[in-house]
Amino acid sequence: MDLGIAGKTALVCGASKGLGYGCAEALVREGVNVVIVARGAEALEAAAAKLLAAAAAGSPAPFVKHVAADITTEAGRAAVFALGHDFDIVVTNAGGPPPGDFRNWDREAWIKAVDANMLTPIELIKATVDGMAKRGFGRIVNITSSSVKSPIDILGLSNGARSGLTGFVAGVARTPIAAQGVTINNLLPGSFDTDRLKGTMAGTAQKTGQDFDTVWEARKKNIPARRFGTPAEFGAICAFLCSMQAGYMTGQNVLADGGAYPGTY
Repeated sequence: MDLGIAGKTALVCGASKGLGYGCAEALVREGVNVVIVARGAEALEAAAAKLLAAAAAGSPAPFVKHVAADITTEAGRAAVFALGHDFDIVVTNAGGPPPGDFRNWDREAWIKAVDANMLTPIELIKATVDGMAKRGFGRIVNITSSSVKSPIDILGLSNGARSGLTGFVAGVARTPIAAQGVTINNLLPGSFDTDRLKGTMAGTAQKTGQDFDTVWEARKKNIPARRFGTPAEFGAICAFLCSMQAGYMTGQNVLADGGAYPGTY
């Protein structure tokens, strides 16, 4: 399917690896110009090189630019927007806050979580949405978490901050921008085969005294699909949400979790 977005320009955050990279790669393969941002310069440069190789298969080949910056800071956002504000597509993504017991989190921990996982996406939306509306096309996809729909007790910081973003998007997606060709949706990942999942599973293994493989396989068995998702699969969903065909979808929370969420709605 031709998604109709070749030649558009996208900003993809947290795109040096994992789900962010999967989204960037899917967009590049559709002929979308991408600007990728992440904190680690070395990993980001490697990701940009891989994306350039993927872009070379397109005709005409889209450009790939990268900015090593912390998008959760004003300075990081300024570095990105120094390249321009005219993004047609914005994929927001920031690493989730650490797990733990809410009794141990102070105000600073909460502010940091809200700043990264709620306020940063809102700042990116604010900086780009009006330009999208004027041009008559815009797609914003926020990578949040399945914990928004099915909270995880040890991820209280993430549950709270990402739920705040979800509530905000539910309102702003239904303002007059919806009639100007701009959609805002949230993409909720469950368990995907990423470094973050491996790190979480390693922590669980250490805490419980089990070996890593035992914890890894047990987690799989709790997923009806009996496997973890791949960044490429996630990226394909993101690319569709950015497509011309998805223009009638806005304000939605799209769950990708292999069937793990047990609810009807």
